[in-house]
Amino acid sequence: MPDKTWSVPDFVKIVEVGPRDGLQNEPREVPTTVKLELIERLADAGLSSVEATAFVSPKWVPQMADHTEVLERIRRKPGVSYPVLTPNLKGFEAARAAGVTEVAIFGAASETFSKKNINCSIAESLERFRPVAEAAKKNDVKVRGYVSCVLGCPYEGEVAPQRAADVAGALYDMGCYEVSLGDTIGVGTPGKTRAMLQACARRIPIDRLAGHYHDTYGQALANIYASLELGVRTFDASVAGLGGCPYAAGASGNVATEDVIYMLHGLGINTGVDLDKLVDIGQWICRVLGREPSSKVNRALVSKKAKR
Repeated sequence: MPDKTWSVPDFVKIVEVGPRDGLQNEPREVPTTVKLELIERLADAGLSSVEATAFVSPKWVPQMADHTEVLERIRRKPGVSYPVLTPNLKGFEAARAAGVTEVAIFGAASETFSKKNINCSIAESLERFRPVAEAAKKNDVKVRGYVSCVLGCPYEGEVAPQRAADVAGALYDMGCYEVSLGDTIGVGTPGKTRAMLQACARRIPIDRLAGHYHDTYGQALANIYASLELGVRTFDASVAGLGGCPYAAGASGNVATEDVIYMLHGLGINTGVDLDKLVDIGQWICRVLGREPSSKVNRALVSKKAKR
């Protein structure tokens, strides 16, 4: 059951993951200039955290091969953070040389997913992240943690809440200021989301947790609402719903930022984000990529505007 003391918050933070999580699986190379424009336009629309790129091997993620150039060339807006993924110490050092101020490390609540995604066990992945967290602390770089498959795994099926809590707790203890809980294949429902969050909140303060819900089964907004009821105040989202899930056939991937903003604003919650600008950005990047926005709000508002 939802927390009976829940009240609508004044403000909710959105972490925009489109430039990294949204673009990383694009089959065609996205020009660096397009990535830079996307990042800068998202910041100008009022998003205070825009995930810029990933310092991973180009062999495994060719789309992120220009990570150094992207990070070095961003027109940084005051008050906006531009976190990047750094899976190991080598990636962190490269990101630090390029001027990073925030990095993210990512584990999984599923052993099989961890082995297939980053080629090591959960325990090994945590040991791999520890020197990254230590180096970040020494260099005054913030560290955010990600946990994949917190509600379900494409290989193992349903994931027990305690497994998500164990990994999230380890990342928090390592020094992550916040841990983002990812429903990677989008199978979660509000009830299961609440159970998972309650387990995690026994290890980590609720205000240090974030939700990252994919919309494969159309449950992302419902899961965000359930998370709000429990006190979560940060959510990851991707403009126009960019980014599919390679592990689930037909998966729509990330929840669209426009849809999240529309719901939050409808609840009277401030996000600091200009929805009209966000819709324009979604239309523009989808034209560049040769696709239609996955965001229902984007399509509805564009259609409404066209009829005027």
